[in-house]
Amino acid sequence: MSRYKDLYKDQIVDGMTKKFGYKNVMEVPKLDKIVVNMGVGEAKDNAKVLESAIKDMETITGQKAVITKAKNAIANFKIREGMQIGCKVTLRGEKMYEFLDRLVNLALPRVRDFRGVNANAFDGRGNYALGIKEQIIFPEIEYDKIDKVRGMDVIIVTTAKTDEEARELLRQFGMPYAK
Repeated sequence: MSRYKDLYKDQIVDGMTKKFGYKNVMEVPKLDKIVVNMGVGEAKDNAKVLESAIKDMETITGQKAVITKAKNAIANFKIREGMQIGCKVTLRGEKMYEFLDRLVNLALPRVRDFRGVNANAFDGRGNYALGIKEQIIFPEIEYDKIDKVRGMDVIIVTTAKTDEEARELLRQFGMPYAK
């Protein structure tokens, strides 16, 4: 069992209950899922690029990636409906906690000139979106074996009703917010 799941059960429930005055343990917000998305625009010209992006994504998350396809045709970008343009992974349960642990404690501190993540990147319903500019911040990726530096989006979905509750939940998990 991951360290974060134990942390949630022991300390976070108590801290959140004290701060927000929950009457029931089931009211305390928790992590629902983490979605990691990588848009690969060059995939429309070269299919090999998408394959390497999928390989990187699966190495980082430890789970099989799903190919995402274009919903609409966009003439300016030379994209037709149904073209393969990216990949995503939805993490739940043990893998979700393990990924969050690696993201907060290993990957984010390796970002150049890192001063913390934006504390205002919540959507109003308690979900947090984080953009990562390069996949090489994850220790699983070997710098010599990548063909191109790619970015990705990490969306952390919580059961919190408000942004304030979700911000506190992620702070308890150790999310390094900018001052």
